[in-house]
Amino acid sequence: MEADKTQLPPTEQPGPHQDLESKSINDLVYAMHGQTQVAFDAVGASLKEVQRFLEALVPRMKSGGRLFYMGAGTSGRLGILDASECPPTFGVDPTQVQGWIAGGDGALRVAVEGAEDDPNEAWNDLSAAQPTKLDTLIGISASGRTPYVVGGLEAARKEGLLTACITCNPNSAVAKAAGHAMVAITGPEFVTGSTRLNAGTATKLILNLVSTTAMIQLGHVMGSRMVDMKPSNSKLQERGIRIIQDATGATAEEAATSLQTTQDIRTSIEQLKGKG
Repeated sequence: MEADKTQLPPTEQPGPHQDLESKSINDLVYAMHGQTQVAFDAVGASLKEVQRFLEALVPRMKSGGRLFYMGAGTSGRLGILDASECPPTFGVDPTQVQGWIAGGDGALRVAVEGAEDDPNEAWNDLSAAQPTKLDTLIGISASGRTPYVVGGLEAARKEGLLTACITCNPNSAVAKAAGHAMVAITGPEFVTGSTRLNAGTATKLILNLVSTTAMIQLGHVMGSRMVDMKPSNSKLQERGIRIIQDATGATAEEAATSLQTTQDIRTSIEQLKGKG
């Protein structure tokens, strides 16, 4: 018996591009690139809900609350990617933004089959962080039906955490379980069901919006400069020197000398401005 395709999430339905194996490299590259615009448009249509969520998130984080991400497969990896970039980019403690993936850290490299099917495992994972009512959980699921994510959101909501989701299915279990549903309707994928494509792109864009806006609101950016960035390697030290120069008008030598002494971009800016 043929499955009822009308009951499938949008991300699982067949798209307009068929017979891909018969296409040339040129045709595939241009067709796939053309469809990528769908992800950007879908995120654009979700901005009001992203804004509403951030208006609830930022006051909690200003009061000491933390931000948690949870997902399975690509969704989990994207959450961990975003969380891991916050300490070096914005100088925050690694515990302030954290991510979990179904199946544990091993699933970052190799798929752990069946790990996402346990709705209780998410709260077990999150409990290690000793969550409080000031904390926030974002569940990430392209299809919107991942039991690991649904279970985590339901448990977090019962415990009083602020909850939200990033999904590409508006009428999904994940959207219903979250207090705020950030929905990017990306529709069918170029390769049917491969949600690492447009759904993954849209997810990353929303994660960028959430974490970057929150960190700006928390005071970790001056002008457009990453003044709390950790200059932990040569490339970042050079960037730090440029940031200091741009903010203070100091010479490269003055900025480098100050940064070598303070090891902190913001402190160097404040000291050099004070000398002016």
